[in-house]
Amino acid sequence: MTDKLWEDLKEELMLGVTQKGHPFRFCTFASVETKNSPQMRTVVLRHISAELNPIFYTDKRSQKVLEIKKNNKASLLFYNPEKLLQIKIVGRASALNDPQRIKGLWAEVPENNKKDYTTHLAPGTFIDNPDEVEYLADKNYFCPVEIEPHKIEYLKLKRPNHIRASFLKENGSWEGKFMVP
Repeated sequence: MTDKLWEDLKEELMLGVTQKGHPFRFCTFASVETKNSPQMRTVVLRHISAELNPIFYTDKRSQKVLEIKKNNKASLLFYNPEKLLQIKIVGRASALNDPQRIKGLWAEVPENNKKDYTTHLAPGTFIDNPDEVEYLADKNYFCPVEIEPHKIEYLKLKRPNHIRASFLKENGSWEGKFMVP
């Protein structure tokens, strides 16, 4: 009976990548900082594999990359206010390190967006004025981050009853069970 929910969540995640303006395009990435404090930030969903591994892009000098190197436990939270649908992905995050794959993903980044990964100073560095940001012409710090999920939760708010399910990945396949909302 959870099969329909599984298909629904897969479709919504795919639409987050392919449909401009879809609410799942932007999601909240949560990781654990080096002092074991939770950290959250909004990221842009760029790809989702057939295995439901989401990928977003960042600067390899960013705090989130340092965090996942020390503790790779992470989650993504998606919410569609029109459908009152929330999806939470829990898994292990890693910065991709295959040069060919990174090169292919970099080639897909629109030219006007590439500058986001070419700042002279690392993200989070304090500056006196936003106009002081310098961009490098011959170097980039592009870093795709992939989440390998082991748990995905589905929550649909509706009347008369909300619907919640948890999907766990065991031995390479997903098993769904309903939960009390």
